Amino acid sequence: MFPYKDENPTVLTPFVTVATIVLTSAIWLLFQAGGSEPRLTESVCQLGAIPVRLFGGSVQPIPTPRGLILPCPAAPSGAWYTLLTSVFLHGGWFHLIGNMWFLWVFGNNIEDSMGHLRFIGFYLLCGLLAGLSQMIVSTSSPVPLVGASGAISGIMGAYLVLYPKVRVHTIIFLGFFITRVTLPAYLMLLYWAFIQLLGSVPSLAGAGGGGGVAFMAHLGGFIVGAALIKLFANPDLLVAHRRPVMTIHTRHRPWGS
Repeated sequence: MFPYKDENPTVLTPFVTVATIVLTSAIWLLFQAGGSEPRLTESVCQLGAIPVRLFGGSVQPIPTPRGLILPCPAAPSGAWYTLLTSVFLHGGWFHLIGNMWFLWVFGNNIEDSMGHLRFIGFYLLCGLLAGLSQMIVSTSSPVPLVGASGAISGIMGAYLVLYPKVRVHTIIFLGFFITRVTLPAYLMLLYWAFIQLLGSVPSLAGAGGGGGVAFMAHLGGFIVGAALIKLFANPDLLVAHRRPVMTIHTRHRPWGS
């Protein structure tokens, strides 16, 4: 499922959501050179979160079909700040575009629910705790963790709590068949969370795996966002947000209904 828009108007202009998309894209294009080597590897090694280094281990070569490689020989040891910097790095164009698209679809409404400054704190906290969730189940991994998906997963968890019945327009890929459907947010988001849970099973079982996808970070971020949203949401903004939604739902009712 790939959501492309929701029926959930906002009251506030989503300055922080837009600024985050612009900043993250600028970092990809300028600091990471749009994925060109060697800048991509250098940025990921320097500012990506590497579990084995954060937990005081030594980096061991990674076995691959082409031999043994040491991915980040120059990465700093014990650099906990990389849990934050890793949120703004990405590993490829599809990684970046997918994350920024999900941030736009769901982030503007969460920013609308709490205001601009709280949203900054919420986004960063979800990203930090999501990254830590992945670290805990892969403390010996030498593979850098990068991407905003943990923070955005937190936004999706928050969306599930606040707006479970909002209609989300979604593209569904079934092999070569592609169709568009409109689903309640809870159905789309719970399905997505279930996929992350399935992908997390090997890590939770201590078997590693994941195919390069930080499923546990996604799942951890989703749970963190759902758990913390009521602490960050502003009741006055939530009331103001609901007014245009109620207007849309009642606009075409016949007289006397």
